[in-house]
Amino acid sequence: MKTFKELGLNPQILKSLQELGYLEATPIQEQAIPFVLKNSRDLIGLAQTGTGKTAAFGLPILNKLEKNKEVQAIILCPTRELCLQISKEIQGFAKYSEGVGVVSVYGGARIDLQIREIRAGANIVVGTPGRVLDLIRRKILKLQTIRFVVLDEADEMLDLGFKDDLNEILSDTPDTKQTLLFSATMSPTIYSIAKKYMNSPEEISVGKKNVGADQVAHQYYFVKPGQKYEALRRIVDSEPDIYGILFCRTRNETREIADRLKEDRYSTEALHGDVSQDMRTMIMERFRNRKVQLLVATDVAARGIDVNDLTHVINYNLPDANEIYLHRSGRTGRAQKTGISLSIITAREFRKIRELEQKVGKSFELKQVPSGQDICAKQLFKLVDKIKETKVDEDEIAQFLPVIEDGLKNLSRQELLTRFVSVEFNHFLNLYKNTRDLEIISADSRSFGDRPEKTRRESLLSDEDFIDVRLNLGKRDGFNIKTLFSMINSLPDLKGADIGKIKMSDSFTIFGIDKNKRNDIVSSFETISYDGEPILASIENGPMIDQSSRIFSGVAKRKPILKKGKKKISPFRGRK
Repeated sequence: MKTFKELGLNPQILKSLQELGYLEATPIQEQAIPFVLKNSRDLIGLAQTGTGKTAAFGLPILNKLEKNKEVQAIILCPTRELCLQISKEIQGFAKYSEGVGVVSVYGGARIDLQIREIRAGANIVVGTPGRVLDLIRRKILKLQTIRFVVLDEADEMLDLGFKDDLNEILSDTPDTKQTLLFSATMSPTIYSIAKKYMNSPEEISVGKKNVGADQVAHQYYFVKPGQKYEALRRIVDSEPDIYGILFCRTRNETREIADRLKEDRYSTEALHGDVSQDMRTMIMERFRNRKVQLLVATDVAARGIDVNDLTHVINYNLPDANEIYLHRSGRTGRAQKTGISLSIITAREFRKIRELEQKVGKSFELKQVPSGQDICAKQLFKLVDKIKETKVDEDEIAQFLPVIEDGLKNLSRQELLTRFVSVEFNHFLNLYKNTRDLEIISADSRSFGDRPEKTRRESLLSDEDFIDVRLNLGKRDGFNIKTLFSMINSLPDLKGADIGKIKMSDSFTIFGIDKNKRNDIVSSFETISYDGEPILASIENGPMIDQSSRIFSGVAKRKPILKKGKKKISPFRGRK
């Protein structure tokens, strides 16, 4: 990495950067800053959210500003939050640059105050498209002096319906301006804007186009549809330091989930379209100060949220568009930090995970919903660490120690420890002491063995779109849900099939599969084996596909893909 000094910035800007602790440029900054300093050509910069795009365009613009009170740069961004964030950052960069005025303009705030600030002298105006267009129409923003136009998070502005506003703003700006477009993804619509309003732009791409950030790990949990909320609680409880955004599909779902979390004593707030601007500002202030641990939001409401140290993004529902998943996951793993994007899915959403893996360019890790014992252990370790790290004011507490010692003198050291820990820990012990594991794949044979045959059989039936298949492989064979899906996806005629309910015991597995694959099951499974042993399979419901409904295996041509203890096994073997 290069230092900012090597990029050619003036001493005033370098002094500000040093004071802010900025020493080395990120990849997008290292490429974009020298280009803008030395060229008047337009630029398209493609980089994930959180890679330092504001400095990539803000620093060279500051360096090239002329010393007057005219508006020389307009920076357009999708939301109020991002507008304020950009303004704050550029003001920090310009601390020692004499006479530079930076004004932010956005809807939901008094326009008369914004007009007053512009008239007082603004070289750089940062704003949302709607408010910028309003000021242009009022002839407050005069475009004749514009030298730079920046479209930041251009893909999000288009998603929010600002295409017409952008077209009108850009069509009125001087042909001599330099246009800088920055985006995390490059959609056909953005290409059309670039073609119409940019002049032979240079394109700088950091990493691959339209893929996920390198610092983000992607995980998913398989649950039954009615168990999503309980799975969410367990996941959050197993991560005591979680600090993130939970994405829901609709505003009603956002309200409902946030309310349930509050009732269950979680530190959370809801952010959706019905939240007023004043309330939104208050919620975001509390969230940035970590007084809110989990922000529950819709995609539209979360646009422009710029917090660098989120540990998690949680998808309560997967979005319809893969690009939206990229935006969601890009809100963690920022500023050289790592993050986790996790999804809570049902069987019908499994195919979507495979699509997202291709889009993101990474494998998604299947995780098991934490058990009550796992959660209690993690919370206990967290409590112990909290106690060890607590700072004690010896002088202030000394006067109370005699009373405390007298009150606790009849307790042994062991009793004192257990009671002290229980004060904080009883909540989790009471919550999980009588609960069963949630994972859809972890039900053992006892789940079925004590009920009448008819009831047991009915409980295994999938809905009308699926047939149930029983395999003679279970947990004690090292068989798990990931192995099952790997096996199915290794078979050309079954690959990508919809999978229904899954029950796994120590000795067998039952899973639902798309009934349209009925005639492919025997011919597909005939070609494989597991650990050199035959796979016996039978159709549990519906007419049998052959007389015995058995599926036998063959022998090996595939590479080992699983491990069972230290022994490598080749689970899927082709017939000789």
